[in-house]
Amino acid sequence: MTQLWSISYPDYYNDWIQSQLLVYRDAGWLGDGIANSKYVSGVGTNFTGLAIAAAYNVGIRDYDVNLAYDAVRKNELEAKDRLPGAGKLDVGVFVRKGYSPYIKDDHGSPELMTNGSPFGASHTLEYAFSAGAAAQFAKSLGRQKDYVKFQELSNGWRNLYDTETKFMRPKDSSGKFISNFNPNESWRGFQEGNAWQYTFYVPHVPEKLVKLIGEDLFNQRLDSIFTVSQKNVFGGGTHIDAFAGIESLYNHGNQPNLHISWLFYFSGRPDLSQKWVRAICNEFYGTDAIHGYGYGQDEDQGQLGAWYVLSSIGLFDVRSLTTEKPAFQIGAPLFDRVTIRLPKELRKNEFIIQVKKDHPDSYRVDRIQFNDRLWKGWQLPFERLVEGGILDLKLKGN
Repeated sequence: MTQLWSISYPDYYNDWIQSQLLVYRDAGWLGDGIANSKYVSGVGTNFTGLAIAAAYNVGIRDYDVNLAYDAVRKNELEAKDRLPGAGKLDVGVFVRKGYSPYIKDDHGSPELMTNGSPFGASHTLEYAFSAGAAAQFAKSLGRQKDYVKFQELSNGWRNLYDTETKFMRPKDSSGKFISNFNPNESWRGFQEGNAWQYTFYVPHVPEKLVKLIGEDLFNQRLDSIFTVSQKNVFGGGTHIDAFAGIESLYNHGNQPNLHISWLFYFSGRPDLSQKWVRAICNEFYGTDAIHGYGYGQDEDQGQLGAWYVLSSIGLFDVRSLTTEKPAFQIGAPLFDRVTIRLPKELRKNEFIIQVKKDHPDSYRVDRIQFNDRLWKGWQLPFERLVEGGILDLKLKGN
């Protein structure tokens, strides 16, 4: 969602940050969604800090930057007197241990637990991602001590990687992997997903995940996952339930999975990303009544729609524009021509994508040119989009 805001609605994105800082001034914490951001959280993980850090990273900065940084820092590191409405109540143990332990919920209020969580593994992976974004924010502002701490926390995902099973696996409070581990099982260590899905949740450093698993195994496993998942409409099949796909190998109907089809760009097989992204666009989405909130689709805040818009124009970033030099991976657009035009006071020049195809259904990118020059590589720096220009893509037969 924030990637789409960055491209098309930077003024709205900036206004949203202003609103979050109003919440911070009032409540003392960045909010996690509802009830004045004081009394009840949304899903309990709070990615507001990541979204603010990413905005700063791409030049959206018309707000009190120092206040914004203080809010992000507090959101990622502090637990004392943390309000339930701020979510992330187990962040303290994550900062101390480098992971959030799996603890069974016996009271029916998992979002209020502070020494761990029944979703400790997925919390760890999400907190590591947001710590990575905060690290870049800190570095940009010269906060070196904070940068080092955030970088350390951003490696928390490594604490859960089980070299024996090659899955992310929850750990208990003593640091041991949980027993009777079933990678298909949801809600045990993982919120709204399972180990098959969350093992790929290292969006801030996908190349390191590929290296750890091994490039060949990574590609084989992920390609096989999509081959099998295609039979179930890339999620929960035709079962009508927002959580229908959470025990599947892949579940496009929920946020933790939305970057996965683009991961092949970091494992030497961008052609496989182009293949599966196009298949998801064609088969998971549609215009009939069931699409939008059926067949296992959990459309929170427009995330699924935003993924489709980005994928259909062939621009997406696995890392959500949180890296030092933010860039999009270049995919295969559905359209022959895309024009991104903002009011002149927001962005002076247009950015145009032009596509030539061997066949109407072609999806493999054969040649890339930018402003009439051959473009090497698969990354388009965000600053090039802002400066404006023409991206020419040649798609060949499949």
